Amino acid sequence: MEAVAPESTPKSVSDELSSRRTGMSFQRTRMSADRTLMSVIRTSLSLISFGFTIAKAFEHLRAAGIVASDKPARNFGVALVALGIIMLVAGIIYHVQFMLELRYQRAAMKAEGLVHAKSKFPASMTLITAIVLLMIGIVAIVSLTLHIGPFG
Repeated sequence: MEAVAPESTPKSVSDELSSRRTGMSFQRTRMSADRTLMSVIRTSLSLISFGFTIAKAFEHLRAAGIVASDKPARNFGVALVALGIIMLVAGIIYHVQFMLELRYQRAAMKAEGLVHAKSKFPASMTLITAIVLLMIGIVAIVSLTLHIGPFG
């Protein structure tokens, strides 16, 4: 009678498939977190750009003598930019905390032999984009409030 290799027993095949599915679910969860951060970026970008546009448009209208004061519109624009920045900071913090916990769980499962974890968790391009947008938002709000910088 031939001996069956341990790797080909139904239980080991089932365990291997389960381990691979679990590993793939980590990748799907990571991509889902990136999509969540992308929605935060879209909303923040809208708030920052609308706020900046409102403030600058009324500044030009005041300079042209069409409106007497641009203060209320500027304050509203600054408030929108600030809201966009706050939302972006909160989204970045949530994303980083979530990804660190996901990496911790993955490492723990790898240590227990439940997943292979051979694929890497690459740097999140979405997170990098969010950080760049945050810097642009900060420059925009400084420009609006202090009238300095590239947008002043």
